[in-house]
Amino acid sequence: MSGTTTPEAGDLAGVRAAVLEGLGKDPRLAGEVAPLVRDFRRLMMTYKFGIDEVMTKITVLRDEFRHIHEYNPIEHAGSRLKSLESILAKARRKGVPLTPEGVRAQMFDIAGVRVTCSFVSDIYRVRDMLVGQRDLTVLEERDYIAHPKGNGYKSLHLIVQVPVFLSDRVEDVVVEIQLRTIAMDFWASLEHKIYYKYEREVPRHLTDALKLAADVAATLDTTMERIHDEVRDLDGGAETGPSGADTLATREAIETFIRTAQVTDEVFHDRRRDG
Repeated sequence: MSGTTTPEAGDLAGVRAAVLEGLGKDPRLAGEVAPLVRDFRRLMMTYKFGIDEVMTKITVLRDEFRHIHEYNPIEHAGSRLKSLESILAKARRKGVPLTPEGVRAQMFDIAGVRVTCSFVSDIYRVRDMLVGQRDLTVLEERDYIAHPKGNGYKSLHLIVQVPVFLSDRVEDVVVEIQLRTIAMDFWASLEHKIYYKYEREVPRHLTDALKLAADVAATLDTTMERIHDEVRDLDGGAETGPSGADTLATREAIETFIRTAQVTDEVFHDRRRDG
């Protein structure tokens, strides 16, 4: 996921340095560094614990499917916690108060979990299982699969709230969950690297190529899921194989995918030559 890894929650020197950097241009808060360091250190710990809670839920589902069911919809799960430096820098850009309370109330992408699935249907299946858990509250859902971004980005985002039980209180922590197919994740990773490399000023021929590549990835997802469904039907003990129409549809889907990939590659090279 985008973002950087934070210093360990127990790294007092790292947290202090980040807070000092964040407050460097605000002399009014210079005398409050010590309590802010303590509060931000605790804030980062609670976000880490929130990630741990969500990852535990996903690990339980993945292990259950792996050992009990014949099919596991979860290919991979990972997490990231924004660094305190990134949090404070974004807070300054967005005009968010440089306090734990301000950050907690106005920033919802600090703690992130990404789940990678094989197929689009798996994404919604995992989504339903997570949303159905009583101690997980959905604050917002953004379906970029049904409604892709203009650049071709696809993913299902859930902004959730999960309780973290501390020694002296229970704290509700906001965690962003992103669910993608392998193809979506590959595309998003490449897109992020390109935008980082060009500092968001990406040449037109690359943005066009990325959009075409997103279409290819979507075709790949559709084709692979169709093949998977066909194999599953055969394994399910169907008395007859797929009909001629089904076989033709699968073949046409594969041919369409190959043609789309070829066209994308040709367009990319043509536009690159044209400058």
